[in-house]
Amino acid sequence: MSDRWLFKSETYDNCNCAVNCGCQFNLPSTHGYCQSAFVGEIVEGHFNGTTLVGLKWAAIYKWPGEISSGNGERLTVIDDRADDAQRSGIETIISGEACEPISNLFAVFASTCSKVHTTQFLPISLEADLDGRTASVEIPGVMTSNGRPIINHFNGEPYHVAIARAEGSFEFTYAEIGLGTSTITGDIEMEFEDSWAHFCVHHFDQDGLVRERSRLTKWLDT
Repeated sequence: MSDRWLFKSETYDNCNCAVNCGCQFNLPSTHGYCQSAFVGEIVEGHFNGTTLVGLKWAAIYKWPGEISSGNGERLTVIDDRADDAQRSGIETIISGEACEPISNLFAVFASTCSKVHTTQFLPISLEADLDGRTASVEIPGVMTSNGRPIINHFNGEPYHVAIARAEGSFEFTYAEIGLGTSTITGDIEMEFEDSWAHFCVHHFDQDGLVRERSRLTKWLDT
């Protein structure tokens, strides 16, 4: 494979499922259809020598049924601060190109989408605390979202739950779980409230998922 790249992003995802997202627990979706919006900031990354560090991105997906049934649509939004080479690199990665087939989240989802909207280049406001399970997103004309921890109904405190994937995942090795509320408008319209959210490090290269211990697991050492 001629393209060489690295994509390491601290990412917030909100989808329409309840807090047992079928994608993560090998179950059908909560409502019989899937909608999801990922927003992240690249903390390490390059595409064929072009740095991608510090740039933000969003990938928005909508399927009429289960993801595996296909016929989905997708929209990519790329930080308007990116130059032409950076835009091309990020778009190629999120489109699921320049990698081994179905070797990462983007490639898998791209294979299930029959409609691709024109990529948009916009300011992306993302404030995310992955450890604390909070996020705030604003993309003008496209998306607003807020993420928060699940609250323990017995004591009113944030409830900690996470997923660790030693094998089998094409998305992450570890993710913190919370709730999110999102409104998406424009080319794709959808809305969900207090539904599944996860906070993770997406770490991919041209060969697939990079299996490196997530910084989010540092609490295990205390």
